[in-house]
Parts: sequence; C-alpha cells; structure tokens
Amino acid sequence: MQKITTHLWFDGRAEEAVRHYTSLFPDSRVVDVRRNGETGPGEPGAVTAVSFELAGQRFIAFDGGPGPTFGDALALYVDCADQAEVDMFWEGLGEGGEEGRGGRLTDRFGVTWQIVPRAVTELLGDPDRDRAARVTKAMAGMRKLDVAALQNAARD
Repeated sequence: MQKITTHLWFDGRAEEAVRHYTSLFPDSRVVDVRRNGETGPGEPGAVTAVSFELAGQRFIAFDGGPGPTFGDALALYVDCADQAEVDMFWEGLGEGGEEGRGGRLTDRFGVTWQIVPRAVTELLGDPDRDRAARVTKAMAGMRKLDVAALQNAARD
C-alpha cells in the first residue's frame, strides 16, 4: 500500500464519482466497496467507502453525508502527454462541472482538477525567463490549456 492515500468526502455520490473517474483513466479500477451493515450507522447496504485506483494511484471515496466540501486550494494534477489527452480529460472531467482558468476545472462532484500538458513543464522551465513569462501570461488567459498556443507564445 502506498504511504499516503488521498481521501475524498462525498455526500451520497462516492460510488457514482468512482465509476465516472475509473471510466476516464487508463489503468484504473475499483479495489473495494464498503457498505453499511444491518446495524448502521446509516441505511443498510448504502456505500460508506470505495477504495479505487486511478492510473495506478490509490484513492478512497468516503460517503460521509453532508459535511466538508472541496475547495480550490487543492487540485488533483493530471499530467497529460499531449493535446489529445488534455482534450479527453477536460471533456470527461468537466462534463457537468465548471471551468476555471489556467487548466483548472471543478467536476460535477466538486473535485478540482488541474489538467496540464507535459509541454507546459518544459515551456515554463525554459532558461529564457522572458519566454517562460510569455507562456505564463498566455496560460492565465486560457481555460483549457492549448499546447500550440502556448508554444506560439513562447516563440513570439
């Protein structure tokens, strides 16, 4: 088992969220579903927790009922090989959610994701700080990150 596992709190939608996430990420699966027994604490048979993996990374989705909500201070960072992968995750995770700036979106379950093409790391790490600054400025004006536009910003 990995040393640190992300624990996500859902209000009655953990199983639905896990089904959605595992349908999008390759190398993903449901590991275990825990349900209430006859003595509770909630409705018998209701999901209490789902252990799952996304791209080999372990998570726990907890159905804790009303309680804490996710916030913008934390996002799950998705490293994308290319624009096609950015587009696929942006569409799949963003369905029914809300787009943010700079490659961030909040899905319909309230989880914030940072969808980033690998090229961004290279462009922002450019030793020419003016080029990196142009890329940063271009990113600030985007919602979904556009690799070609960012590469053009670096060249301008």
